[in-house]
Amino acid sequence: METSGVAGSFPPGLGSNPGHPVPLGFVFRSRAKEEKASVADKATVTDSKQPRHPEAPKGRPTPKRSVAQSQRRSVANTSMTRKEAAKRQREERRAALERQRQALASGDERYLPARDKGPVRRFARDFVDSRFNIAEYFLPMAVVILVMSMIQVPALQNASLLLWLVVIVMIVLDSIVTGFRLRKQLTERFPGDNRRGAVAYALMRSLQMRRLRLPKPQVKRGERP
Repeated sequence: METSGVAGSFPPGLGSNPGHPVPLGFVFRSRAKEEKASVADKATVTDSKQPRHPEAPKGRPTPKRSVAQSQRRSVANTSMTRKEAAKRQREERRAALERQRQALASGDERYLPARDKGPVRRFARDFVDSRFNIAEYFLPMAVVILVMSMIQVPALQNASLLLWLVVIVMIVLDSIVTGFRLRKQLTERFPGDNRRGAVAYALMRSLQMRRLRLPKPQVKRGERP
């Protein structure tokens, strides 16, 4: 069998052109590369909603990291700026305080503070508001005693000291009786509820004058809660 003498060419009898030898790289070219190239040529971007083929070109240059971050920030801030968000928070807080103020005046359970919510706390308030409490006159009597003690009259000063002791003893005794009766009522009416702190809550309320109590009293004196 004769050969053309050119390295890497086919024998003349195999249909090749002896004047144009075929390179070996063309013979052993990878078919996988040809398939990938054909797929990449066919994978053109026609619709942004369709998934892009991994071998197809993106059709646009990749943006820098700083540009991409600024674009994400601009998209996030288009809905609401920091100033608008702060303004909205202030408006919501003001509306919540207004609802709470109205609830303290009307006794609406939905918007009361956490310390005033619940049937146990409501009963404790009504129990105190329905009674006459000596402790609610503590501040007026304290002012009177202070004025008497400042007068440079020995008899009035001694009377102020005695009156001060009487007031303190009466308030303590009245608070003990009120706490004992309230605890008994709570045990009977709310056996399965959390009653912790209800008695102290009621006694602190009894120290306030009736017209200054918040939430506002919902029962009259002498009316059973």
